[in-house]
Amino acid sequence: MSVTTNDISSSRTMQVGGFQKKPVAVLIAGPTASGKTALSLRLAKELNASVVNADSMQIYRDLRILSARPSLEEESQAPHLLFGCIESERPYSVMTWLEDFAEIFNSAKNEGRPLVVVGGTGLYFKAALEGISLLPDIPEDVRRSWREFSLHNPTETLHEALRERDSVMADRLEPADTQRIVRALEVIDGTGQSLAHWQTEKSTPIISAGEALQVVLEPDRKVLHDRIQQRFDMMMDQGAVEEASSLWARGMDPNLQVMKAIGVKLLAEAELGKTSLEWAIERSKTETRRYAKRQCTFFRGQLGGWPRLDPLNSHEIDVFVERIRAAFL
Repeated sequence: MSVTTNDISSSRTMQVGGFQKKPVAVLIAGPTASGKTALSLRLAKELNASVVNADSMQIYRDLRILSARPSLEEESQAPHLLFGCIESERPYSVMTWLEDFAEIFNSAKNEGRPLVVVGGTGLYFKAALEGISLLPDIPEDVRRSWREFSLHNPTETLHEALRERDSVMADRLEPADTQRIVRALEVIDGTGQSLAHWQTEKSTPIISAGEALQVVLEPDRKVLHDRIQQRFDMMMDQGAVEEASSLWARGMDPNLQVMKAIGVKLLAEAELGKTSLEWAIERSKTETRRYAKRQCTFFRGQLGGWPRLDPLNSHEIDVFVERIRAAFL
């Protein structure tokens, strides 16, 4: 779907008590290496806006290079919020992001300063607009127990264990869907309530209709793959190996979110001599391409109504920026 005048004008303002109210935010989603940072900075300057991170890896302080976080020079061009603000040892969920984002969004509404919300974690955008199932925290010993059980038992046994405890979820899940079965077992064991129950409990959406304008950046697939290749080479020049090795040397739990960032394990092991650096680089590039494909699949399925924009079409970008600027006047 291309960006049209109607895409902007239809959501340009909303009626509140008979008055016209401007939107609060521009939401920019897109796969990794699609040009989100450049567009977010341009819009931030045009609107005198703050840039808010909606990427689950760019939240971490020790992951500037491998998460492709904006550089210090880029961050100096506009206020940047929720970038590099979380310690590596701290788990950070979509619910945590929603809590942090709600505070920022409500302050922006009160102060009248626009936000440019940018990132590749589509679930963050969907949750902010629609709410999200209020899944509970599960005790770590329960999670560990079922993870170990799944490693030592066939999928049929795992599915039967779920049927004994939660027949509703067992009927919903295929026996081969190990990941979701384990999650359902963790929930029923850790809370005494079926995952089906928790999925009906949703948080209140943060962004109301008319409060945000949205766009998904959608470059040509071959072009995107080329950009991924080039950017990873740039990361190597910037010190990606040193960043990965520094994280790995701290001996943190490999299940932590920050340790699952693409390139961390591969580059650290190459530095330790366990694999060749050339292989680790190529493998990291392949994993990045696959991740971009998963992102695009999510955007098509879950953000299907958002306008699409080719980030490498300068005319499209110029027209889009002008329409956004007009919407905030």
